[in-house]
Amino acid sequence: MTTVVLFSIITILSVVFALKRKRPLFLALPVVSLMGFALVKIVMVPMPFWDTVRFIFNLRG
Repeated sequence: MTTVVLFSIITILSVVFALKRKRPLFLALPVVSLMGFALVKIVMVPMPFWDTVRFIFNLRG
């Protein structure tokens, strides 16, 4: 629940700053933060990194 609130605050603030300062670069902040969060969660798995990534993409089928 904490992460949902945190990412919501990041998204709201980045949209406000993007509209206020007229710089669309701020809209990349939520995407980058979500990618960073996903990368941290993948690194926390006690398997080698590429095996974990391969396992995640093999879950589709």
